Amino acid sequence: MRFKNTLFLLLILLSTNYSYTQEYFDDLGPEFHKKKRQEFRSLMPANSVAFIFTSPIMKRSNDTDYMYHQDPNFYYLTGWREPHGVLVIFKDDQFDSDGSYNEIMYVRERNEYREMWDGRRLGIKGAKKMSFDRVKLRSEFIENTIPIENFSNILNTNIRDDVRDFKDDKYDLFDIQNKFQEIVSKKESDILGDLNKQFFSSSINQIMSKLRQTKDPLEIELLTKAIRISALAQIEVMRAIHNDMTEREVQGIHEFIYRKYGAAHEGYNSIVGAGGNACVLHYVTNEDMDIKDKLILMDVGAEYRGYTADVTRTIPVNGKFNNEQKIIYDLVYKSQEEAIKEAIIGNSFNDIYLKSYDIIAKGLIDLGIINDYREARKYYPHGVSHHIGLDVHDPGSRDLMENMVITVEPGIYIPENSNTDPKWWNIGVRIEDDILITNSGPVNLSIDAPRRSDEIEVIMAQDSPINQLVLPDINN
Repeated sequence: MRFKNTLFLLLILLSTNYSYTQEYFDDLGPEFHKKKRQEFRSLMPANSVAFIFTSPIMKRSNDTDYMYHQDPNFYYLTGWREPHGVLVIFKDDQFDSDGSYNEIMYVRERNEYREMWDGRRLGIKGAKKMSFDRVKLRSEFIENTIPIENFSNILNTNIRDDVRDFKDDKYDLFDIQNKFQEIVSKKESDILGDLNKQFFSSSINQIMSKLRQTKDPLEIELLTKAIRISALAQIEVMRAIHNDMTEREVQGIHEFIYRKYGAAHEGYNSIVGAGGNACVLHYVTNEDMDIKDKLILMDVGAEYRGYTADVTRTIPVNGKFNNEQKIIYDLVYKSQEEAIKEAIIGNSFNDIYLKSYDIIAKGLIDLGIINDYREARKYYPHGVSHHIGLDVHDPGSRDLMENMVITVEPGIYIPENSNTDPKWWNIGVRIEDDILITNSGPVNLSIDAPRRSDEIEVIMAQDSPINQLVLPDINN
């Protein structure tokens, strides 16, 4: 009898779980996203409608997908993390038999079988708790055409050409996008038949850039957390690294620290390159087994609640800079220090870059590495700043405003066989920090991670508990 009661209770719990509406943990909260939709609406042109799509599910191999990552614009406006949906925003209030509305959110239906395999879906009930005016199933977007005949302007995110068609799902993102294209094509056809009408189809990227380039206090709080986690990981690597490690092990320490502090992901593929690998700007294979006595460049960043840091440190694996390493490192550090001072309201990315370039170019001339000021581009080939936020390269203006968060990241890279003294070969240095633009000047949010060469050597002389971990040898 007790077994039957237990089984009955278990069935009730399972049934309850499938009818339960899961809520995502979102530090920003529904009111933040609702506010952003209203700000977006205020920037829309007259008599317009906007269509914003979710990210597609990306196949990794065979029947395995990559971890799903929502389109940053979609998340920014909704807080929604599920695929196969679309948000429709109207410039002006619309009316039907149920009253007025100015947006419609189309979402996946609940599906008990698929949720057993892939995890819970919020469905309509869950979406309605997230401050949307109207929520409908995605099937309604396809089966019931939105009456757009009277709109003068349709805004949309770029239609991706790598979206998978799930053959067993006739309402997936592939079908949603096809329906949208059908709507636009019909609208364009109607316009061509009537020379008195005008119609504009445009991207929402310009509007989203204006919104996302400056951060609200909640966003700055999340970004700061991601950056502090990344800085602490840099410190722990400085303490733990030694000549017998590999690039992959160093990467693993960073990412272990991220997860210990609650950051579930990296904001981008970790760049961990030693020696000549440090001279490859986007080196992500991280597979060198021999890093002994080399400089190692670590361009890495934790993603915390969707917001990503971007912090780079370059350190000597053996704990001490040799003469040539220290000279190049200190030149990059001097360049960065002066460049950060240019990160003020009213200046631009170009002001920061020109300051950093001037110091590096003159320094390389003094060292005899180059003869001409313009030649520094050979060893400093990239820009110095970009926005960070929901993307590691967030959209935004190059002109600095209060509450922007940007990087300042000069570097020098001298690969093997460069036209200079071989003693400089295979030295690659980048120092990157995340800077908050304020009315009182730049604030370095990643300041916790040491940057001066002497400070780095002091930290590297300390012990790390990570090195107490001894694993069994599996090669014998």
